[in-house]
Amino acid sequence: MTEQDFQFFKELVEAPSPSGFEQPAQRVIRRALDGVVDELRTDVLGNVIATVNGPAAAPRLMLAGHCDEIGFMIKYIDERGFLFFAPIGGVDAHLVPGQRVTVHADGGPVPGVVGRRPIHQLETAERDKVMPFKSQFIDIGCPDRAAAGALVAVGDPVTFAVGVERLQGTRVTSRAFDDKIGAYVVAQVLRAVRRRGDQQVTLVGVSTVQEEVGLRGGTASAYGIRPDLGIAVEVGFASDYPDADHKQAGEIRLGQGPILARGPNINPALFELLVATGPRGKPPLPGHGDPRASGTDANVMQLARGGVATALISVPLRYMHTPVEVLDLDDLEKTVQLLAALCARIAPGHSFIPA
Repeated sequence: MTEQDFQFFKELVEAPSPSGFEQPAQRVIRRALDGVVDELRTDVLGNVIATVNGPAAAPRLMLAGHCDEIGFMIKYIDERGFLFFAPIGGVDAHLVPGQRVTVHADGGPVPGVVGRRPIHQLETAERDKVMPFKSQFIDIGCPDRAAAGALVAVGDPVTFAVGVERLQGTRVTSRAFDDKIGAYVVAQVLRAVRRRGDQQVTLVGVSTVQEEVGLRGGTASAYGIRPDLGIAVEVGFASDYPDADHKQAGEIRLGQGPILARGPNINPALFELLVATGPRGKPPLPGHGDPRASGTDANVMQLARGGVATALISVPLRYMHTPVEVLDLDDLEKTVQLLAALCARIAPGHSFIPA
């Protein structure tokens, strides 16, 4: 990854984008793709849709990576100026007390902390009990409701106050890798396809919204785009850390490359083409069996209109839906290379009807 690509990656990940409030991240995507693609537009839901045209009669391939992240929303301001909140998406209540957060208010970001009584003042039973979200609160340092209300409002979104940090080698940590790295990969594939100029598809890349609250952006954009093929670019569960359940997640390690899903959500012919496009003379890409519909944009793409041949490709991720997600930048590059190469292999007339 070049330094320029890393700065794009970092800016995208750190832009606040809880579900329903994605436009700070989408502005980063639009700037990155402006002048690169043949068409760039934003729909009424906030999905950013970018197209690189292929040859005449080329099939339409939709790549979708959602840019929304988990977070919180302010629900109530009490008379002492403390903010009560509810989660946006799947947030683990265990993780929240003691965290620094940012309230993204109309007047700009407001720093705060999620308070917690000191351990000295907790009864033994309370120490092991999960504090429900309705009992948690944010302290922004204001003395009363009027002072807090001058800075923030009910309905303002909130994120964990952490950004991208390098660990060792090509490993990095941050909040919100799920799934801004999918949106990043989609943007990078569009750039790579434009540079290569050998695509056999019309490539439509979508940075989708509101995936964490019901696959909404993927549903609407797939309906409007009418793709012949659809691939969701996601994060997948790495299992190379202590206490990971290999029987559930398989043996997935960072640095191995992207994960290819199999199951009823996946078109078998498209899956085989992805396998054949993968690295030759090296260990095969890791796979993951998903016996049900996946909880990703691949699910809604598959069911759009009369049906779409779909696949799911995922970047291995440790500690998903926490403020300390960890991934390997090399896996992002391998995913971009695989998808750019795939775009050159799907010839007009290629059938994806299961035989």
